[in-house]
Amino acid sequence: QVQLVESGGGLVQPGGSLRLSCAASGFTFSNYWMYWVRQAPGRERKEVAQVTSGGGTSWHADSVRGRFTISRDDAKNTVYLQMNSLKSEDTALYYCARYGGSWSLDYWGQGTQVTVS
Repeated sequence: QVQLVESGGGLVQPGGSLRLSCAASGFTFSNYWMYWVRQAPGRERKEVAQVTSGGGTSWHADSVRGRFTISRDDAKNTVYLQMNSLKSEDTALYYCARYGGSWSLDYWGQGTQVTVS
């Protein structure tokens, strides 16, 4: 079955860096666009970054552009989110998700907590 497992979260000081990883299994990873989505306490989930299949194109939300970088390694079935210059407002639970078409994210990981303080 499809599984997405995030790792790499933690507590970091403002200005610090973290790299999140999401290991995928149970499907042909290279065929799918992948997303990172975050949810801050009391807030709605918001898409942070997206990478197309093959990694040729990516998109980053305005709030993280220039600080965060999404990438993927299809040989390892893994998508990454490099986060630099972290701010307190980046504190959230970070999920990776698979784009299933029809404007839907059809599978989600369990999330990894990032706390900037």
